[in-house]
Amino acid sequence: MFGFLFFVLMAHTAYGDVSYSFPEEMKRGSVIGNIAKDLGLDVKSLSSRDARIDNEGNRKRYCDINTNTGELIVAERIDREGICGKKASCVMKQELVLENPLELHRFILNIQDINDNLPQFKLNIIKFEISESADKGSRYLLDEAHDADIGMNSVQSYTLENNEHFLLSVLTGVNGVKYGELVINKELDREKQNEVTLILTAVDGGTPPRSDTVVVTVSATDADEGQNGEVTYEFSHLSESLLEIFDLDAVSGELKLTGIIDYEEESTIELPIQAKDSQGLAGRCAVLIDVIDVNDNTPTIMTKSVKISIPENALPGTEVGIINVQDRDSENNGQVRCSIQLNVPFKLVPSIKNYYSLVTTGELDRELLSDYNITITATDEGSPPLSSTKNIHLTVADVNDNPPVFQEQSYRAHVQENNKPGSSICSVSATDPDWRQNGTVVYSLLSSDLNGAPVSSFLSINGDTGVIRAVRSFDYEQLKSLTADLTLKKTQSSVDDLERLDAEMSDSFQVVLLPAVVSL
Repeated sequence: MFGFLFFVLMAHTAYGDVSYSFPEEMKRGSVIGNIAKDLGLDVKSLSSRDARIDNEGNRKRYCDINTNTGELIVAERIDREGICGKKASCVMKQELVLENPLELHRFILNIQDINDNLPQFKLNIIKFEISESADKGSRYLLDEAHDADIGMNSVQSYTLENNEHFLLSVLTGVNGVKYGELVINKELDREKQNEVTLILTAVDGGTPPRSDTVVVTVSATDADEGQNGEVTYEFSHLSESLLEIFDLDAVSGELKLTGIIDYEEESTIELPIQAKDSQGLAGRCAVLIDVIDVNDNTPTIMTKSVKISIPENALPGTEVGIINVQDRDSENNGQVRCSIQLNVPFKLVPSIKNYYSLVTTGELDRELLSDYNITITATDEGSPPLSSTKNIHLTVADVNDNPPVFQEQSYRAHVQENNKPGSSICSVSATDPDWRQNGTVVYSLLSSDLNGAPVSSFLSINGDTGVIRAVRSFDYEQLKSLTADLTLKKTQSSVDDLERLDAEMSDSFQVVLLPAVVSL
């Protein structure tokens, strides 16, 4: 069994191509990266533009694009050894095609090796005929083991079962291949022992290391003599999946683990074995294997009913969404802690089982910060622990909570008498930090009388632009100045359904008339 941490690394090459590095054997549907984001493409247009991956010829479709999210996902099993063999670098060139207009983007998949292959000896049994007169220190070359993985995941060392007669010397050839030599450490005596059986194990350098390991040796005896007493071993009624991960030596009875056991699939395994003699007589037994869980599954974070938009007047403790965390491992390996980054007005509140509520912890103000990118981290209690993260983007919705404000405390304009009715005198301006309709202001004149006549018979104001105009022609001898009060009112909000805020702000506006210039 084995576990590993993996990272998907993305980088832009010098030629502008996007490159992704990720481990082989990722599950179908796993996310490699967001290619739309990395290429600067509009996710909303991917479906209409028939975005697809071109695999050049008849090669398998190893990856595909999710046109809803722009994510590049694993479509088929990616086996580095099957694709690139023993090459040090495993690179596949792919193309993203879009239509309307036709657009082509090249990207590169760099497949990283994982320790998914066992070291294998060419022969299950290596035999030597050694004279009992052989000197101490005599050496005998052992067959090297082969591992389909590369680098540190390939064969790095050998071990020999402890015994009093032989030592193991591990050497490195000019090509870097490790091999072993059997060295006599104590003289042999055929009369005391005519045969020595040892177990040689090849170990790779992966984390954790893997080896062609003997699980157990079954043994059956037959009271008959000669060929009638020779016993062979075989599995009986074993599924194809188990035949791929266990090997039984017909002569020695050695049961070897040759594939990967997944605790999450089967925690106990029963292997029925039968022993037969040359006449077909048979005996049966069963090997029961308890699989020990290792921490090889990262926690999975799922969001439920997450609100994309939150009103800025939401009270502390308002539930924003529900988070569910799962881990397929068992016991401590499957116990998960969930946390959120600091310095955001949100927190995770544990709920039933593996559920958390995401709630607000303080007041929100859209005018100060309108968006939050929240990172949730789930970490299990395995050794070493595995973790995963999920990003949630929340938008703060505007509430009509700010009054409009004039840019000036008072306004003063000079107008020459005998002006034309409808002529522009000046304009006023006000601002409001709220959004869209919540920030739209309407200008008006406060109702009042001037010399017994309403002020509206002297001045008018454009409610949208704030431009003030003269309604009539002014006479300096009758009216040297006039003062009007301006008001601002915000319209009913169509952005939200909250209670309307009508903030009326008054300001003064004075018009000073100038006498007419008489031309002589």
